[in-house]
Amino acid sequence: MEMSRRVVITGLGALTPLGNSVDETWRGMVEGRSGVGQITKFDASGYPATIAAEVKDFDIREYIDKREARKMDPFAHYSVAASMQAMQDAGLGEGSVDPERIGVVLGIGIGGFETLENSYEALFLKGPERVPPMTIPKHIANEGPGNVAIALNCQGPCFTVTTACSSGTDAIGSAYRLIRDGVADVMITGGVEACITKLGVMGFCVIQALTTDFNDRPTEASRPFDKDRSGFVMGEGAGIFTVESLEHARARGARIYAEITGNAMTCDAQHLTAPHTEGRGAIQAMRLALREAGLEPGDVDYVNAHGTSTQINDPFETKAIKAVFGDRASALKISSTKSMTGHCIGAAGGIEALACVKAITEGIIPPTINLHEPDPECDLDYVPNEALPHEVRVAMSNTFGFGGHNGVLVLKRFE
Repeated sequence: MEMSRRVVITGLGALTPLGNSVDETWRGMVEGRSGVGQITKFDASGYPATIAAEVKDFDIREYIDKREARKMDPFAHYSVAASMQAMQDAGLGEGSVDPERIGVVLGIGIGGFETLENSYEALFLKGPERVPPMTIPKHIANEGPGNVAIALNCQGPCFTVTTACSSGTDAIGSAYRLIRDGVADVMITGGVEACITKLGVMGFCVIQALTTDFNDRPTEASRPFDKDRSGFVMGEGAGIFTVESLEHARARGARIYAEITGNAMTCDAQHLTAPHTEGRGAIQAMRLALREAGLEPGDVDYVNAHGTSTQINDPFETKAIKAVFGDRASALKISSTKSMTGHCIGAAGGIEALACVKAITEGIIPPTINLHEPDPECDLDYVPNEALPHEVRVAMSNTFGFGGHNGVLVLKRFE
């Protein structure tokens, strides 16, 4: 078995609140456009939060037939569609890769919430015999990658990573290791989520995680690092990559977007929802990812911050970045694309890694919108409100999740 192979990104796919393709999503980020609006997926009147960042005008029938689509929850629809985009973008068609050497690993924080809710309603309102027969196959999180594997004939490693908001990043890190260590040649990987549902929204409301102060001004609601932030906005979607060994990519003449050079996963091991106040686990994850990449803090040009727009996260992440980057922190370009996409939970790491890849290839850093009066504790350069043309050779993507999970990726311009 070959060991320590270089791992590159050759295909991109996206469904986000900013658009149903990579190009639309990136254009929205560069324009500083908010994807937040009133909830349309259910009647949210009477809920504390009535806004979310929904995927809009998406039709799974553009990708698979209606009969197959009925067997899937929306999170699986997103998984399959964005994965098909990423495979097509990579130039990998049927028969172009050994099916036993291609796998799927997706980060999914929650899974089929819509299916679960509908089945509970059927059970309690209509009786046990009315529970839909596809309840379990549609609900369980592994059916995201499972359906992708079926659609694309991926017979290699196939599994789900569930580490809350770090799921997408940890999935990409897992795929990176499988290719680096020679277990697979190609992996479909990233993050997916579809939990803008009655239970999903109310579940986050009751723990006071969602903002309820901007129901009448939805586009202003997600405001990381701003003094007036009051919680995150629920988002959804998918950010998916085709990643492969450098040897495999070169052998087929593939276009290479960027290289994955470092990844780390740590745990605060202290609280179910709150991060460590001094950023202990986050600091360690950033340092370990840089060490694996063989880079110093001064080599990093851009950090896509976790930046949730919550009172707790933003100051703690600022402290952690200062601890890792030292004197370099004040010159570092940092932004939170959650200001535009909302917090997409399991999909966050995939969508934000996509922003890093595009920043590298396009030389533009997406902004943190709605940042008008920075919190005094958040005093770094968060690229406020307007995209910034800037050379990006090395980018870091941070994701920190409930349970104390910390995931960090280091992406580098391919050379």
